[in-house]
Amino acid sequence: MFVELCQPSVLVPWFLAMLLGIFVGATPGLTATMAVALIVPISFHMSANAGLAMIIGVSFTAIFAGDIPATWLRIPGTPASAAATLDGFQLARKGKGNYALSLDLICSSIGGVIGVVTLILIAPQLARFALMFGDYEYFWLGVFGLSMSAMVTMGKTSKALLAATLGVFISAVGQDVVSNAQRYTFGHVEALGGLHFIPVMIGLFGVAEVLRNVGQQNSLSKPTAQSDASTFFSVFPEVWRQKWNVFRSALVGTLIGALPGAGADVAAWGAYGIAKSSSKNPDDFGKGTTEGVVAPTSSNNAAVAGAWIPALVFGVPGDAVTAIVLGVLMVHGIKPGPFLFENGSDQVNAIFTIAIVTQFMLIPCGWAGIRAFGLIQKLPKRIVLAGVLVFSTVGAYAINNSMFDVYVMLAFGVIGFFLEACKVPVVPMILGLILGPLVEEKLRAGLIASEGSIVPFFSRPISLTLVLLLVLAFVLRPLWSLLKKQPR
Repeated sequence: MFVELCQPSVLVPWFLAMLLGIFVGATPGLTATMAVALIVPISFHMSANAGLAMIIGVSFTAIFAGDIPATWLRIPGTPASAAATLDGFQLARKGKGNYALSLDLICSSIGGVIGVVTLILIAPQLARFALMFGDYEYFWLGVFGLSMSAMVTMGKTSKALLAATLGVFISAVGQDVVSNAQRYTFGHVEALGGLHFIPVMIGLFGVAEVLRNVGQQNSLSKPTAQSDASTFFSVFPEVWRQKWNVFRSALVGTLIGALPGAGADVAAWGAYGIAKSSSKNPDDFGKGTTEGVVAPTSSNNAAVAGAWIPALVFGVPGDAVTAIVLGVLMVHGIKPGPFLFENGSDQVNAIFTIAIVTQFMLIPCGWAGIRAFGLIQKLPKRIVLAGVLVFSTVGAYAINNSMFDVYVMLAFGVIGFFLEACKVPVVPMILGLILGPLVEEKLRAGLIASEGSIVPFFSRPISLTLVLLLVLAFVLRPLWSLLKKQPR
């Protein structure tokens, strides 16, 4: 099988697709799903192995590449990279941008390997666990994700919860999920489909960052970031020191990725929250700690592998990317489901081998992307900010080819500027916008199924476990802070 994958007819399109994934992931406004969608028509004219190699390669590299602009510019390339705007960006401000991204790259690769190995070993068992999740469990999973994003960001938890709530409120713009009635559209036809999270995300991070820097006239002629002389191999001792953080975060990412609809963004925040709660120095998170870089990047790449678990075993896509992949598998005559593991072992082995090799090919592709994008640190800040504004506008417009999205981006740029001036973190707002529809849909569906009773939301075992975890998270944190302040 490995020899077949080493043929030039497979390797060349595979490597080119991964380079495309680096470009797409590092460009705010473009997503991993968009990169996969661009690859699909080409894959139809190739062998099954070449087509799968291109799609798997581009999906993993795009998720990693989203951390590049998040680290250098504080603009997440993809939603799964929002956590990188915390410690990764702070390290870049301290002149350690290359170091942070090199650490990010190695941990992404290791996390991906752990995710794929877990996929190989326990795919059927994890998929069965994922199928135990109903509307009630998904509701609490969404609430859990929102709470984690509020608890792990810098600043007061109350302000972070306010931002997450505001994000959920914004996600309600559009049509009601049950009655299709218009909500908060104010007569704008373009708002019927809701506010797309990408223009909002670009505005909150990109445009707000431009506005924040414009007021600092003295720094506009200086380079964007301090020089970083770190070498690629200098991060390996740090990776070894944090080996348990990498392993734990990758397992968390795989488990969350196996839950249909959860996604790499939820996985990244879940791992970040667990890393912060178990750290000896939790107060350093958000200020440039390497632990805050390792946890989310190890988790979100593993979540990509985890999403393949329900897709391969039951034919249920774990996210938008695997939904596209299922269609590609069908075109090539590969039918996902339980019988695939019994009757199609060659196809399964090909998928597993491609996924493993992709993690190692990610390193040279990712390093090329880091070096190319890192050239921005040598440019004057005014040029970089102008480029950010141009690419942000193009990225927002490209979503639906609509100026409405550009106006949304600009409006949320102003909102983000004032929120951060008031010390309100904007990251929970993004996750609220992403998870809001999931929380509302599952709440409404659960209430309809139970005829208005809220008892099933608390009585089912998994739901009750998630509720208890939420309560413990909110109770133990202030209790622990109180105990640390006690005189000894």
